[in-house]
Amino acid sequence: MRNDDLGKLLLRLMLGGLLIFHGIAKLISGPAAIKGMVAAAGFPAELGYLVYVGEFVAPLLLIIGVFTRPAALVIAINMVVALLLAHTTQLFTLNPKTGAWALELQAFFLFTALAIALLGPGGIRLGRRGGFWA
Repeated sequence: MRNDDLGKLLLRLMLGGLLIFHGIAKLISGPAAIKGMVAAAGFPAELGYLVYVGEFVAPLLLIIGVFTRPAALVIAINMVVALLLAHTTQLFTLNPKTGAWALELQAFFLFTALAIALLGPGGIRLGRRGGFWA
C-alpha cells in the first residue's frame, strides 16, 4: 500500500463522508426547498431531485471507490449549482464570528471534488476499473 493511495482514500472518505450527511438531511426533509429554488431560477422543479444524486449517491460512490471520477464531477457540478442557486450573495462575505469566508464549506466540497476527479480513486477501493471510470 502506497502513501498516495492512503491520501486519495482520505480525500474520498472526507468529501464523501461529510457531504453524504447533507444528502441524508435532504432525504429526511424532502426536496421541497430545493425544488422551489430550482423553479425560482426558471428551471423545471423536478430537476431539484438531482440533489439526491449529487449529495447522496455520488458521495456513496466516492466512499466505496466505484465510478470515483464521474462521482466527483457530479459533486463539483452540484456545488456549482448550489453556489449559483443559494449562495451568490455570500460570495464576498466573511463570517462575522470567525472571520472565515462564508463559503468555505462549499469551496472545500467543490475543490476537493475537482482534485479527486483529477487524481482518481487510488488503489484502495472496491471498483477496479481504469481510466475515466475509475
